[in-house]
Amino acid sequence: MVHIEIDPKSGFCFGVINAIEKAEETLALEKSLYSLGDIVHNEQEMARLKDKGLYAIRHDELATIRGSKILFRAHGEPPSTYELARKYDIEVIDASCPVVLVLQKKIKTAYTENPSAQIVIYGKKGHAEVNGLVGQTDGNCIVIETKDELTNIDFTKDIILFSQTTKSVDGFNDLVKTIEEKLLPPAKLTYHDTICRQVANRIPNIHTFATKFDVVLFVSGIKSSNGKVLFQECKTVNKRSYFISTINDITDSMLKDAQSIGICGATSTPKWLMENVAQELNKRLNQ
Repeated sequence: MVHIEIDPKSGFCFGVINAIEKAEETLALEKSLYSLGDIVHNEQEMARLKDKGLYAIRHDELATIRGSKILFRAHGEPPSTYELARKYDIEVIDASCPVVLVLQKKIKTAYTENPSAQIVIYGKKGHAEVNGLVGQTDGNCIVIETKDELTNIDFTKDIILFSQTTKSVDGFNDLVKTIEEKLLPPAKLTYHDTICRQVANRIPNIHTFATKFDVVLFVSGIKSSNGKVLFQECKTVNKRSYFISTINDITDSMLKDAQSIGICGATSTPKWLMENVAQELNKRLNQ
């Protein structure tokens, strides 16, 4: 009998749960609803929501849905997107994560009150959340993800550093240390650890969980940034960790000689998908 266990701490974070609940509440009353981009970076969950009437569109398609309703996902949006919605008479159902909204407000305040300082965001360029953060400064900020990009910063000027909510705490602290070493007085660094601990704490949890099993199946959508990071963390502690998106990705070679299998996932992975994987494993190995 192969022991199969789902990580109870994996799955949707609060922001994603909130966004999906708002979408389902609306779709219970109406036949369809638009979302600005994928409400969650998981293809299987998006397919489930599409069956209920949710349609993801791009920013450049807003003009085509005049007078409709649209859901802003947990990542948040820049002020310019709200302006476009008003322009096209689109009703906004705002599911922006409260943690992201607080961060947006902090950046906007820092930008307004410190016009001579450089606003720096530790994050992934082009990521939906980061686009919303950059919008708080009218595009007048610097986004860096690696130390190689520090050349974009002027170390003779004051720096105010923030972080995308889903970045690594260790990565942020390392960046703070490096900037402090490069800073040229009288320039000062002010930094704000704006990382969501509900997401950041997934890493130590994943380490603990993954070491308990012969094999780990990490379930995630291929577009999930969080999924890519957490999967690599699995691999660091358990070499027999495999990235899958559906039960169709499971191969016999992955499961060979395994007496225990752990199933975990990203903040964008629905519980029902991990449960499907567990059911498939039990059918293959324990019947």
